[in-house]
Amino acid sequence: MSRRRKIFPAPFEVEVTGLSHDGRGIARVNDKILFVFGALPQETVRVQITKIHSRFQEGTTLEVLKPSLMRVKPACTHFGTCGGCSLQHIAPLQQVELKQAWLQDQLTHQGKVTPVEWLPPLLSESQGYRQKARLAVRYVPQKQSLLVGFREQGNNKIAIIESCETLDPRVGKKIKALRELIDALAAKESIAQIEVAASEEEVALIFRHLQPLSDSDQKALITFCQQNQFSLFLQPSNNESVHKVWPEDGNPYLSYQLPTQNLSFAFHPMDFTQVNAQMNQQMINQALALLDPKSDDIILDLFCGLGNFSLPFAKYANRVVGVEGSVQSVSRAKENAIRNQLTNTEFYACNLEDDFKHMPFAKGNYNKIILDPPRSGAQKIVEEMAYFAPKEILYVSCNSATFVRDAAILVHQHGYRLVKCGVMDMFPQTAHIETMGLFVATKK
Repeated sequence: MSRRRKIFPAPFEVEVTGLSHDGRGIARVNDKILFVFGALPQETVRVQITKIHSRFQEGTTLEVLKPSLMRVKPACTHFGTCGGCSLQHIAPLQQVELKQAWLQDQLTHQGKVTPVEWLPPLLSESQGYRQKARLAVRYVPQKQSLLVGFREQGNNKIAIIESCETLDPRVGKKIKALRELIDALAAKESIAQIEVAASEEEVALIFRHLQPLSDSDQKALITFCQQNQFSLFLQPSNNESVHKVWPEDGNPYLSYQLPTQNLSFAFHPMDFTQVNAQMNQQMINQALALLDPKSDDIILDLFCGLGNFSLPFAKYANRVVGVEGSVQSVSRAKENAIRNQLTNTEFYACNLEDDFKHMPFAKGNYNKIILDPPRSGAQKIVEEMAYFAPKEILYVSCNSATFVRDAAILVHQHGYRLVKCGVMDMFPQTAHIETMGLFVATKK
């Protein structure tokens, strides 16, 4: 029995009155909220409903009948189809102003927290900044076509794109060429994705293939990478199976720099690193200015990764102890400390969602703590913050919702003050919000 196809109302006009935290226009139709992709406040747009829920509806803009003064022409021709960037119709500076306003609204109404001071937003180039990405690949036999790109806006289908404006242009301008390359392979149906990892000097492509590649297919991939000066990695199975094919130099690592701190970091293409190198340098600079490490400070860096914060702080502090859930990242952090001739660091592997009090790092006395958790936040740690009782906490967040949740715990349960807070535009053209906040213990 075939699935019954949903029938949506015919397109209609609406007046948009607000903007949601994910960048969609907000309208009201028949006493029900309607979220409209591609619409802005004070606009009249023609809308097609795409989803109907019990309490709200979703739609997409077909035509802008009365544009907002906020609206600009998107730089990418695939805006509206590709789901990678949702704010390209808003000028970059206004995007950041909106993100700061969204964060302020969440802190005030959900967290009941008001910073003593709002920091100026950190800005970077709005195009060509992205140095890490995953390109989906799918061959569609019925249409005899191959797709390479990101998911479509609003669903899991792969958008048909020729280029990507936010991706590092060394790769972003080669999407069509990558599609043609894979379409010519005998094993094109087994290529599932391409991981992109770039540094200033090098671009690595990791091809995930579900079946073994023939010699001719491997040769085609090598030739393409040689012509474009890419490093080629293959991934036949899990992450541990990733191996470098070209150049045959025995070095699977890339590197990135923090010039201001004279630091160099080695990383594997599958390691987590910040996607925006320019913003990463600004983020480190601001973190150092806020937490202001001194020669007698002992600092605990939780969720430390490969040492992105630990090493800059170790240049000024007495000692820095980093903790990370990934054993591989901890090994990389240790290697990077040696690489930069830093001898006042320690690194431990520990799942910070579990009980940690038995671990050696938990026996230390720390006057300052850095938190840089994943999107799920650091709820377990902040709930236990009285155990460490640091004077200052620097919280770097990639999810405003969990930042607000954790900020409320620090302020209302542990008596900290959020003295400084601001957004960092790590992902221009998207609704993604990165936040940095400095919490200071109140005197008892």
